[in-house]
Amino acid sequence: MKAETQDRGRMMRALVYDQYGLPDDVLRIAQVEVPVPKEHEVLIEVAAASLNSWDWDLLLGKPFVNRIGGLRKPRYPILGADVAGRVVAVGSAVQRFQPGDEVFGDLSGCGWGGFAEYVCASEKALTPKPAGISFAQAAAIPQAAVLALQGLRMQGDLAKGHHVLINGAGGGVGTFAIPYIKLQGAEVTGVDAAEKLDLLRAVGADHVLDYRTQDFTTDGPQYDLILDVVGHRSLFEMKRALRQGGTYVMIGGTMNRIIQAALTGPLVAWLTGKKVKVLLHKPSHDDQLIWKSLVESGQVVPVVDRQYTLDHAIEAFRYYGEGRAKGKIVVSLL
Repeated sequence: MKAETQDRGRMMRALVYDQYGLPDDVLRIAQVEVPVPKEHEVLIEVAAASLNSWDWDLLLGKPFVNRIGGLRKPRYPILGADVAGRVVAVGSAVQRFQPGDEVFGDLSGCGWGGFAEYVCASEKALTPKPAGISFAQAAAIPQAAVLALQGLRMQGDLAKGHHVLINGAGGGVGTFAIPYIKLQGAEVTGVDAAEKLDLLRAVGADHVLDYRTQDFTTDGPQYDLILDVVGHRSLFEMKRALRQGGTYVMIGGTMNRIIQAALTGPLVAWLTGKKVKVLLHKPSHDDQLIWKSLVESGQVVPVVDRQYTLDHAIEAFRYYGEGRAKGKIVVSLL
């Protein structure tokens, strides 16, 4: 149905917050109005939404840059950017979707709101859901998979003979990046806690390292590309593990490390011939289509560690904050 035919004032359940803080202190389930899509938006009945580090940072309001647009209280009262679900209404100018379509996408560019029974999204943010997988698996894809792909592109085309290291490989980005790297014929080493190493092997890693007992910046080979998902090591340590002409890509990390990489990266490149780049995530429908094809063909399988109901979404955030997740954490609503 078109949006203008939809009754206004209907209520839905959502996970909301109105101040920054820890999950148990600020998150709660509340009744809020079902949003009404604008002319280029669709209304989605949310089947599943996954957690990302961005959700966690916005919840805490740290680093401070996450308070832009919401200095004293959150700009978006409902978190959740990665969603999968069914279209139930469309705006008057929507061309690509109609009610009943199954979709997934990244809403970080159009208002968030995924941890709720319904959410509005620009049609440009959405992609038809991959056939043959669950809504939970589809919700695991958008940010993590696109970040993985965009990070890998920063070195150029991967090929046989290239060796990639992923630091913090046991989360969403790493579990998408590893099988993609193997499809390109390259070699991949995954670094994470010991309890995640079996998972890294299962998704295709050639080598695995326990960061608690093995230091890849001083021992072992050098790499053509390092994807750093956690960003806890200094740039000067990380560059030791790069081959001449190699590329270090920071995908996640503390603000101090990100600033260090952005400011000193050009100097490091000039002095050493080793490139340093900071990845700024950009939602991409075209990249989502690439992952849709890979998932539908069975070449990549989204890794979902745990699923929670909306009633237990606070527990999902708590678990995420402990850093123990293997792959993705998903809140399922249907």
